[in-house]
Amino acid sequence: MVSEGFRLREWAASDAAVLLAAYAGVGMGTERPAGVDTLEGAERLIAGWAEETEVDKAYTFAVVDGDEILGQMRVTTQLRVHAIGWISYWTLEKHRGRGVGSIGLKLLARHCFDELDLFRLETGHRLDNPGSCRVATSAGFLVEGRERQKLLYDGIRYDTETHARLATDPT
Repeated sequence: MVSEGFRLREWAASDAAVLLAAYAGVGMGTERPAGVDTLEGAERLIAGWAEETEVDKAYTFAVVDGDEILGQMRVTTQLRVHAIGWISYWTLEKHRGRGVGSIGLKLLARHCFDELDLFRLETGHRLDNPGSCRVATSAGFLVEGRERQKLLYDGIRYDTETHARLATDPT
């Protein structure tokens, strides 16, 4: 999976320090899973992602340029019976604005349609995150609507906007 020099690859235990640093970046506070505040916690998370892949629960990839990690793409497949995947993504702070997210998301979508046999991919973002919206729309995900007060962070509820892309949508 390669486009414009960027490619997707599975995370490795040796990537734990980069993952830990990424979760410490601006805007990443709500992305950090519980228990991932040490190198060992990041290693456990990466090992858990590999286990999820083995049982077709989720697929988590690093977006890389050469050997450098730029971001992450993830799809969960809990709605496999309907061939639906839920997408999440992020870009390391120092690489934002370079197209990492949109190119990575296009690569992930192609992988989901061609290799995972998914038909519909969904993603969403808080309304106060226009960068995430730009990533989704530039990767061909159409806006489908607003979900009121869906997410709760630090006692505050946030509306989200949902996007989707179908295998039959133009690339």
